[in-house]
Amino acid sequence: MKKRGRFIVVEGLEGAGKSTAIKTIKQFIETSTDNRILLTREPGGTRVGEVVRHLVKEKIVGEQLDFRSELLLMYAARVQLVEQVIRPALERGDWVIADRFELSTYAYQGGGRGIDKDIIDQISAICLKGFKPDLLLFLEISPEQGMKRVKRRGKIDRFEQEEISFFSRVDQEYHEQIKKMNNVVTIKASQPLPVVQRTISYHLQQFIEHHGIVKY
Repeated sequence: MKKRGRFIVVEGLEGAGKSTAIKTIKQFIETSTDNRILLTREPGGTRVGEVVRHLVKEKIVGEQLDFRSELLLMYAARVQLVEQVIRPALERGDWVIADRFELSTYAYQGGGRGIDKDIIDQISAICLKGFKPDLLLFLEISPEQGMKRVKRRGKIDRFEQEEISFFSRVDQEYHEQIKKMNNVVTIKASQPLPVVQRTISYHLQQFIEHHGIVKY
C-alpha cells in the first residue's frame, strides 16, 4: 500500500524569501525521496482560490474590502484547496509544498487586522477540522528588512501597501502562534542565502530521518 504523502508549508512576512525556500525544499525532496511533488500557494491553487487571490491582493476601486470578508474569502479558498488538491495528493502519496497556509490567517487577519482569534478558531474548526501541515518552516525576518526587499522588487500589492505597524502586529502574532505549535522550525531568513538553504536542508533531513522515509 502506498504511504500517505507529506504536507510542508512555508510561512513568513513579505520579503522573507518563501519562493526561494520552496525551490530549495523541492530540490532536496527530489533527491531524497521517490515521491512526486506538488507546489501550491495561498490563496490560490484552484479556480476559486485564484479568483480570491485577485480579490484580496488587488485594491477594488470605489469599494473597501471588509476585514471579515477578507477572512471568509481566505477560508473559502483554503477549503477548496484542501479538498480539491491537497488531500487527494497526499492520499496518492505525493508531497505537497505550500506557500502559506492557515498560520497566515492568524497572523494577518488576526494579528494584523485585529479579528478576534476565537472567531478564527471557530471558523477553522468548521472548515479544516484539525487538518494541519506535517512540517512548517517559518522564515523569520524583521518587518523593516522584509519590506526593503519587497520594495526593491517593484510593484506592490494591497497587503504590501500596509504600514510597517501592520507588519509588526503580523510578526508578533506569528511568534505568539508558533509558541503553541509543535510542527514548526524557525529559520532566520536574514542570513546569507547559502546559509538559509543549508539550514532548510538540515531540517528536512531531520524530518525525513525522524519519519523513517527512505528512497528505494
